Amino acid sequence: MEIYEILDRPDVSGDDVASLFSNAQVESVTEEGSTDFVSIEFGSGSPVLGIVGQLGGIGAEHKLGLVSDAEGALTVLACALQLETIQERIKGSILVTTHICPNAPVIPHELVDFMGAPLSVSAMMEHVVDKRMDAVLSVDTTRGNRIINYKGFAISPTVKEGYILKVSEDLLNIQQCVTGRLPVVFPITTQDITPYSNDVYHLNAIMQPCTKTTAPVVGVAITSEVVVPGCATGVNQLLDVESAARFCLEVAKEYSQKTCLFYDENEFQTLKALYGPMNHLQQ
Repeated sequence: MEIYEILDRPDVSGDDVASLFSNAQVESVTEEGSTDFVSIEFGSGSPVLGIVGQLGGIGAEHKLGLVSDAEGALTVLACALQLETIQERIKGSILVTTHICPNAPVIPHELVDFMGAPLSVSAMMEHVVDKRMDAVLSVDTTRGNRIINYKGFAISPTVKEGYILKVSEDLLNIQQCVTGRLPVVFPITTQDITPYSNDVYHLNAIMQPCTKTTAPVVGVAITSEVVVPGCATGVNQLLDVESAARFCLEVAKEYSQKTCLFYDENEFQTLKALYGPMNHLQQ
């Protein structure tokens, strides 16, 4: 609720968000529009987990209030606020990144309109994906489709260097413990793990961090039973966001203690030996 009330302000900036944290940096970037990238770092060891809040904007042109698309930022910042209270006990490092744009464009899309972004998706990824990240959780609202008909959050299979790998058993265990329900996985396709600029179909931009890193990437999708436009206001399901934020928090704690694996390294090397590299899909 604290993060929600800050983000819901029409004049909110990255500095407003950064003021909540002891080690946050803000970078304002202008391309087609302007946005404030926020990076918050916890711990100083390894491994390094990246928690990326994906979105076009937290507010839309000609709309009043926080949009559905804002929940990527809302989730990871809520997680970061809790990490702030336990950071002295974190063994590895956690990098939380997102951006704050209260006035983003709306773009036509099937089935419903999406939120656009003030920068190209590729440029956005350059600012939210850090080369130090050993693994990445990419959090994004994913309600503008008929692919995931579930209210809550779902996770994706692990993606690494162009390969769609099996779903992490460790992440499934954390998900079911956090929700008290059977784990839910959303499907992804080859198109979803290729760059957004190639003009083929993408479910949304949730998997785009995988185009900018060799680290394993898992999507964390805020989902619904019905199709909800990314630019819709008054639709934020805060209990679903809280559940997803708690999932990210538990993954951060387990990953920093090296008790959570995103993928099987031996099996990944076997796949590459059998079928060759697939990193051309990142280009």
